[in-house]
Amino acid sequence: MSHQPIKNIVIVGGGTAGWMAAASLSQFLAHKSINITLIESTSIGTVGVGEATIPSIVQFNHSVGLDELEFIRATRASFKLGIQFTNWRKPGDQFFHPFADYGIDFSGVEFQHYFYRFKKNNPAEDLHDYSIGSQLAKHNHFAQPRETPNNPLADFSYAYHFDAALYAKVLRELSISRGVVHIDQKIEQVNLRESDGFIESLLLDSGNIIAGDLFIDCTGFKGLLIEESLHTGYEDWQQWLLCDAAVAVQSTNTEEPTPYTRVTALDAGWMWQIPLQHRTGNGYVFCSRFLDKKIAEETLMQRISGNPITAPKSFAFKAGRRKKVWNKNCYALGLASGFIEPLESTSISLIQTGITHLLTFFPDMSFNPAMIAEVNRRHQHEMERIRDFIVLHYKLTQRTDTEFWRYCQAMEIPSSLEHKIELFKSCGHILQHEPEAFEKSSWLSIYHGFGIIPERTDNRINGFNDDDIATQLTKIKQTLDHAGKNAISHAEFIRRHCTAPDFEA
Repeated sequence: MSHQPIKNIVIVGGGTAGWMAAASLSQFLAHKSINITLIESTSIGTVGVGEATIPSIVQFNHSVGLDELEFIRATRASFKLGIQFTNWRKPGDQFFHPFADYGIDFSGVEFQHYFYRFKKNNPAEDLHDYSIGSQLAKHNHFAQPRETPNNPLADFSYAYHFDAALYAKVLRELSISRGVVHIDQKIEQVNLRESDGFIESLLLDSGNIIAGDLFIDCTGFKGLLIEESLHTGYEDWQQWLLCDAAVAVQSTNTEEPTPYTRVTALDAGWMWQIPLQHRTGNGYVFCSRFLDKKIAEETLMQRISGNPITAPKSFAFKAGRRKKVWNKNCYALGLASGFIEPLESTSISLIQTGITHLLTFFPDMSFNPAMIAEVNRRHQHEMERIRDFIVLHYKLTQRTDTEFWRYCQAMEIPSSLEHKIELFKSCGHILQHEPEAFEKSSWLSIYHGFGIIPERTDNRINGFNDDDIATQLTKIKQTLDHAGKNAISHAEFIRRHCTAPDFEA
């Protein structure tokens, strides 16, 4: 075993995963004199429908040196304060999942305990009155948190909607400017080392051979390296996540872009609507066991607003994870590492954390097994927590109008999720393990949106006077209501600061 430094990294596959890896590695490993090569075949193409994100993308873009407003212009992006859920609890019902926290914690006790105590005698109280994200979204307004840094209620998170192909292009140009070598060719063969089964080199369709020390697999569901070459294995989660197919189409805008994603529950899954500056992304994620693909496509086309500007694009997937994200000298990112349906827009976040884990435990030529095991453990933990969060949306439904929703309501769920639900129901405590992709406020959004109210609240607030709690909550609500109403519109914010060149007035 050699402790010599790694000299050559080969990224296989472009798209969002490949170019995020190239941009980040070229930034953080520049001082190590490592050669980075990215091989992709533009004739193969990518899935390319991942256009909504969660707040961690803001920090990633900053970390690789992207200017926020320039990035928004280049990718024709809009801002995302959260997600509007329609028909999930039951037909006609609606709730919002903001990325902002709710209220303010007092005396070391989380805000939801004060809220639910107050709500007991004031049943009309709405949790979303206590979130700046919800208040802004209600009016289609937007403001950046840094504009009011001294107000804790304005310290909130946001994300983006953007064109995934344009995002990859921005990162490609950035990466190549930093010395990343880009090869547009197909891979004909993966050559393994006889002594230990590590990947040694790749044979390209031109006849050239590309050798490497560390190979990063960004080849999507196929998993050319991690699965087809190393036979790592895949853990299937379809017993909990039934949806296994999607059809997507882009359409013209019929209104100003909203600062949130819309997701609407349908007969055998759900529909997304993602507003960009120049168009809207639409899709129907469904379970093929309960719905024919042709009917899914017809349903989607009937429900889109505006005129279609692309032909419907279908793809199938299997919810689950690769048994190892790091196997020998191969590291899987993006769809090659696993896939949890796009309901809460976690695909790009998982790429980001995958890159972070790799940088944290960046190997030398010994490929220390303890480091590899720790990265695999962290990835497995993160995937399980996201899986549980997504399953929560299906399990808590009250819909019984179709076979799909009846199955979801009755299905057994992972014990880790069952414990979380029961704990919240009993005492309002939101359980989190290690850092998770979704913070406590997100779990609270979903519990509340599906009508789960805890039986009791934290004993530490028993000594607080009801009138004092009411006074504090009223102040918070009034402050956020004022802030939400008085911010400028989302569309106006974009016009002032970051309109894409193609759409400038």
